[in-house]
Amino acid sequence: MNTIEHRLMELEAKVAFQDETIEILNDEIKVHQQQMAKIKRQTELLAEKLKESQSSQPMMSNMPEPPPPHY
Repeated sequence: MNTIEHRLMELEAKVAFQDETIEILNDEIKVHQQQMAKIKRQTELLAEKLKESQSSQPMMSNMPEPPPPHY
């Protein structure tokens, strides 16, 4: 009976350690998801600003290029 109790205590300790590890990893995943959501929002805002700046400025390709300085 002593060996069964010992094995049971070891298993309970392992389960407790695994539960703690899972909780820590879950917290880390939450932090990473929040960071990724923030980065995604920033990227979307930058893309919008880029589109706005490109549409508000005249297209440079339509304007003739000045000749190089050595002419």
